[in-house]
Amino acid sequence: MKAFPALLSALSLASSAMAADYSRVIFADDFSGEGFGKAWGHYKSSSIVKDGVLMGITAPTSDHSAVDNIRLTGERDLQVTVKFRFLSDKAKSFNVWFDDKNYKGSHAGHICQATISPTGVQVADAKTGGFNLAGGLYDRKKANQLTEEEKKLLASKMKRFPTKVSLNDWHTLVVQTEGDEIRVSIDGQAVASFKSEGIAHDTKSLVSLTTNPIDVHYDDFSLNGVAKP
Repeated sequence: MKAFPALLSALSLASSAMAADYSRVIFADDFSGEGFGKAWGHYKSSSIVKDGVLMGITAPTSDHSAVDNIRLTGERDLQVTVKFRFLSDKAKSFNVWFDDKNYKGSHAGHICQATISPTGVQVADAKTGGFNLAGGLYDRKKANQLTEEEKKLLASKMKRFPTKVSLNDWHTLVVQTEGDEIRVSIDGQAVASFKSEGIAHDTKSLVSLTTNPIDVHYDDFSLNGVAKP
């Protein structure tokens, strides 16, 4: 995994200065059992658990990427840790989503996300950005009817960081939300950090892995919250 040294240095300093204590384990799965455990939910997913890993699979006939998720009591600040590997160039990307299905102001209750691909990491505020239902913004985006001002607004709600992630190798991903910030590290190196008001949503209650479309394997998934006094 490679990224620009100056950018990594700046992100590492920011992350180390601000990182909360995410030592409280909410859920963990090493996929050593037979199939998915009862805690897992799914949406249009053909993913399977086999040979000790979660194999992310979107069916060729599906109109939506495979979603495999965990529900929790709503919390603001969360940490997702998961090992992953891209098996081939058919593995375009995967997303770590933080949602609140009780929130009706964004499509599907989407709050924020990190998208990981072999060439970069993108982080986004979905609540006030591209999935915002207020004023018909999401519908106009889908219909390709955004004004120039709206396009600029949505562009300000996400940020992409060039990063090279090797194929076939296992990597460790950590995604954290803290207040209005989302941070991403891969193999212990900070690769992305972004602040936006929607990220500070207080009741993130669903975390999911979304596979776009196939050839992504996952292992040692854990979801942590901030330690309580």
